[in-house]
Amino acid sequence: MLELKQIEKYYNSGTINEMCLFEGFSLTIQHHQFVSVIGSNGSGKTSMLNLICGSIPVDQGRILMNGRDITHIPEYKRQRSIGRVYQNPAVGTCPNMTILENMSLADQKGKAFNLLPGINRQRKDSYREQLKTLGLGLEDKLNVKAGVLSGGQRQAMALLMATMTPIEFLILDEHTAALDPKTAETIMHLTEQIVKEKKLTTIMVTHNLRYAVEYGDRILMMHQGKAVIDMEGEEKKGILIDDILKKFNEISIECGN
Repeated sequence: MLELKQIEKYYNSGTINEMCLFEGFSLTIQHHQFVSVIGSNGSGKTSMLNLICGSIPVDQGRILMNGRDITHIPEYKRQRSIGRVYQNPAVGTCPNMTILENMSLADQKGKAFNLLPGINRQRKDSYREQLKTLGLGLEDKLNVKAGVLSGGQRQAMALLMATMTPIEFLILDEHTAALDPKTAETIMHLTEQIVKEKKLTTIMVTHNLRYAVEYGDRILMMHQGKAVIDMEGEEKKGILIDDILKKFNEISIECGN
């Protein structure tokens, strides 16, 4: 379970451009829940992910992961139990390393550093089997550098690498936004498959309203650091894209747009 308690976050503190994004923001995400998060630019979606992952600090409040206070735990330590896939397919893989080297590196996440070889050849067959599940033919390209792969292939690899080691939470930061429609569909199907098989608690930020409606068992709509829509279970199943668009329009009118 993930808990954000009375979170406050300011940007440009002490300047004329000071902005309060979160003020007393609280959110609880249950074990194994798949939450889709939508909202306009600047609504707090990505900032919320960064606070959870430790990429930026909170100014006030607490973040608890399965009852353990991680508020002041550095980002690199949180990554032992959190997998994150970014919008840019190039971020999740090392372009100048081969697929085998990338997989080996991901396989070492959270493990102690030592003087053993970085590539475990005995795990090669395991990597090949895992890549085969993607259905993209990457299992036959272990010695190909990741930098020559397509965006979709790299994002699929990044998704696999983020979930190779045992993690509790999966963070998806608009992970299909940079892909063409067909490839994005493939990545979403892979996402759903991996989340279900590994029973991961998942937070997915997306601008694709159809994905937000079709995937996951809870939907959040953020606006000015607050959740203006929060539906789960049967209530979430009944929501339509038109319902979300209506809320977007209401907010737009309120903001004078």
